[in-house]
Amino acid sequence: MDNVAYIGLSRQAGLMRELDIIANNLANANTTGFRREGAVFSEHVKALQGASQRIVQPSRSLSIGHLGAHATDFSQGGMKATGAPLDIAIEGEGFFVIDTPAGQSLTRAGAFLTNSEGQLITPDGYGVLDDAGGQINFPADAGTILISRDGSITVDGDQVARLGVVDADPLQLERLGDNLWRSPAGTQQLEDFAVRQGFLETSNVSPVTEIARMIEVQRHYDAGQTLLELDNERIKNVVTTLRQLA
Repeated sequence: MDNVAYIGLSRQAGLMRELDIIANNLANANTTGFRREGAVFSEHVKALQGASQRIVQPSRSLSIGHLGAHATDFSQGGMKATGAPLDIAIEGEGFFVIDTPAGQSLTRAGAFLTNSEGQLITPDGYGVLDDAGGQINFPADAGTILISRDGSITVDGDQVARLGVVDADPLQLERLGDNLWRSPAGTQQLEDFAVRQGFLETSNVSPVTEIARMIEVQRHYDAGQTLLELDNERIKNVVTTLRQLA
């Protein structure tokens, strides 16, 4: 395989992966608390044989680009009023702590509910933890539930728990799926945070921006495919010519 094929295939593979990322962003444009993901491309430039190693001239160099990493946009999403007492949105930094079979996970999606045992859970049935790392429980005869901006939960005027909201290094977070995150580097309990009861944080995906980017990436992919087809035709012509001369 020659240089054109190596460069073309590396580029096409990266663009195809970026299209998958954009498609996933669009699919989650209405997912509560979803964080947009982007593609980061890296480029390797090498001087061709016989060229100066000190200064790489464009005409005497080989450049290969590929998808080097994924980057997540952790900017705040919008606030959507629902009026539901167990819908909670975080203003600013922080994550809710969720107890899953794989261990503690983090999320920005605050669409919570209670199970038959009066425990505060996610729609997937995972427990929502308080600031001490314990399960949040409501009395069987719970009436009015109020959640203050500092996360304190009161039922009929009596405080029963305080939401656990933690901070984590965004560069260390790993996406687990189902709108959950894991922080291998650990988390820190936030004391100064603000939540809003009766609200949900919307996704920070802009569908218009994603569609525009998808069109741009598709054009780049089509151009790369044309280049590979032209190079394939060039090789076929060379082989045909050599056979005729043989």
